[in-house]
Amino acid sequence: MSFFLADKVAPYAWFPEGASSFAPQVDFLFTVILWICIVFFVPIVIAMGYFMWVYRERPGYRGSPEALHNTAIEITWTVVPTIVVVWVFWEGAMGYLDMARIPKGTVDVNVTAKKWQWAFKYENGGEHEVIPVENSSVTELPLLVLPVDRDIKIIMRSDDVLHSFYIPAFRAKRDVVPGRYNYMWFHTTKEGLYDLFCTEYCGDNHSQMNAKVKVVSQEEYKKALEKAIQEPEDPLERGKLLYKRQGCSTCHNAGAEGASGPGPSYNGSWGKPVQLESGSEVAFDENYIRESILNPQAKARKGYGKASPMNSYAGKLKDDQIDALITFIKSLENANSATKK
Repeated sequence: MSFFLADKVAPYAWFPEGASSFAPQVDFLFTVILWICIVFFVPIVIAMGYFMWVYRERPGYRGSPEALHNTAIEITWTVVPTIVVVWVFWEGAMGYLDMARIPKGTVDVNVTAKKWQWAFKYENGGEHEVIPVENSSVTELPLLVLPVDRDIKIIMRSDDVLHSFYIPAFRAKRDVVPGRYNYMWFHTTKEGLYDLFCTEYCGDNHSQMNAKVKVVSQEEYKKALEKAIQEPEDPLERGKLLYKRQGCSTCHNAGAEGASGPGPSYNGSWGKPVQLESGSEVAFDENYIRESILNPQAKARKGYGKASPMNSYAGKLKDDQIDALITFIKSLENANSATKK
């Protein structure tokens, strides 16, 4: 089947291998609809070509002026497509209702979408880890760990604009609408590492708003939960972890890591004067960093006034977490400044 598609890059030349209970029904219905289209389309096009040739206008040929009527054919081309359409609707409706009815006894995960990062929080309050990736525009992605053979409920909200949560291998997708909670569920069936995408355009770095989903055994999941609630005691290491976990790396460069925009780099900034959009100047110190975290638009840096606005972290970070981030940024005092793109 991949022969018919333009994208032949594995694993998306066709569908990625299914890893949830939704996959068989979705794949079956998609394949049936495809073959229905082929079975109708090919003969109709061949017949059109044949009739165009046989009944073409030419010297000496005179067509019949009478309107032909065939009751059997007319009933057939009305009834058969109607039956097909009703069956497709029924199968699609049953699949949709199955996805909409969330069962009891689920493993719940809270998902927060924000430009341009996914954040995952588990039932025990633990937060996601970050893993390195290859062959990507980003070097690291957040990792969502889930147990195999369990019903998973995803509780989603957006901190800013409309996003969309999509895991192709699970055949599961749902919009994440700001100002409300959105829900989806699926039953994991196979261990493995899978892609997670935002499929609603959400701004400058939309294409980088990806994540990974790792389905593991129940024992491995318990270990992941224990690890998720731990943060390093060393302030510098803790700040580095928060820089990745809180999504700072999606907009700000730090050392050799993170994006080169749309936000300013942390490299070589500590202790230096900062020019603001208002024309004034402030020192890049503890007070400036703290205010920029809690009220990002209060003192926007010059040249970044038209960049996508940063969300406030007021109420989301504790004082000791902010202190850890300050320690991490301070450690970049002698790092080379990244050029804004």
